[in-house]
Amino acid sequence: MKHRSAITLAAASVGAVALALSGAAAATAASTTSGGSLTYSVHPIAVKSGLTTTAAKPTLSLTPAECLAEDGFACQTPDSIRAAYDIPATIDGVPAGTGQTIVIIDAFGSPTVQSDLATFSTAFGLPAADLEVIYPGGKPTFTGHGTQLGWAQETSLDVQWAHAVAPGAKIKLVVAANDSGATIDNAEKYVADNKLGNVLSMSYGEADNLIRNSHANNGQASQAKAAFTKAASEGISLFASSGDAGSDNGAGFANFGFPASDPNVTAVGGTNLWKGSGLDEPNETVWDDDDACPLGCWQGGFGATGGAPSLFDAKQGSDVAYNAAVYTGVLTYLGFLGDDSGLYFMGGTSAGAPQWAALTADVAQATGHSVGNVSTLAKSWAANGLLSDVTVGDNATTTFSGGFAASAGWDAPTGWGTPDVGKIIAALK
Repeated sequence: MKHRSAITLAAASVGAVALALSGAAAATAASTTSGGSLTYSVHPIAVKSGLTTTAAKPTLSLTPAECLAEDGFACQTPDSIRAAYDIPATIDGVPAGTGQTIVIIDAFGSPTVQSDLATFSTAFGLPAADLEVIYPGGKPTFTGHGTQLGWAQETSLDVQWAHAVAPGAKIKLVVAANDSGATIDNAEKYVADNKLGNVLSMSYGEADNLIRNSHANNGQASQAKAAFTKAASEGISLFASSGDAGSDNGAGFANFGFPASDPNVTAVGGTNLWKGSGLDEPNETVWDDDDACPLGCWQGGFGATGGAPSLFDAKQGSDVAYNAAVYTGVLTYLGFLGDDSGLYFMGGTSAGAPQWAALTADVAQATGHSVGNVSTLAKSWAANGLLSDVTVGDNATTTFSGGFAASAGWDAPTGWGTPDVGKIIAALK
């Protein structure tokens, strides 16, 4: 087993091995600007793998168990994710997602997003991607400083794994010029005003308490909610990550995050996906490195899924769930890190939002119509066996022992469960 090194992204240079903020630290990183305005944060978590893709060996074919034996992480590839969630590679003889458009919002973007996506697609035998990058507020200058590296990392994760799950879909990456609430609100409004696609992924957030305690933040959240209401009225399915700092976002009390808490948005919680790893575990358990850490946390803990009652909306936690643990993480190519560019094990609930958006695009292709608000559909999907219930684990943290346990039916960390895409398509056709 090869040991992989990682450092905190906030302290990293462009050439450093990247590891984004996770756990309780995530909440303190989700700060406000000096003017009191909301600032969205991302927490993609990445550890450099020992796997390589070169001109001489452009493609990779390996299982989670093989990855575990090689690098100590039960990594997920497009093939293993499709197998775990019954996602079709093709629908009606064409790549899954054909005729659909997946919209992704990120800030700052990535200077290598197109070439990284091409490398990823080649490595895993995917069709060439159709990616359009849109800058509604002007193209930002990428410096690699401050929070830009984390957003670049998130951008790569979002785009590559949306493509992995819906390889035939077009991807429209809407890049906000910075990560302020007002700027990202404008990007959300742009998506709704122009109805760019039938699905939208948002892998960013702000802790509820940091919004509730600021009048400015409340106002900006209201602007975002107006965009979500309009998008939902147009039939757009919206997805956001539930967060990576457990049930309290580091606050010491039950505390969800926005925009996952919005009723028009489907909140995607996180699991450890054991299927294919060769380990004697339930198929999926709640992702919580502070409580039941995958593989003994030999590289340290990386976080825990969010999911708790909202402080200002009626939502009580996650609506659905998806693989999020770094120890069972998805392989992603990062090409903007100089000598440290390469394939990374990546996790966090931000990995689930773009994949849920993409699988919903697959469903829309197969059924011939948009799906709508999955958060309002998930209960009936679960009742009809279209979702797999997660019943093991909780999202308690070292800062708040009052986390929420998984249980039969709905629970705050994992909602109504994880998808069986084949069954969803068959039921909705």
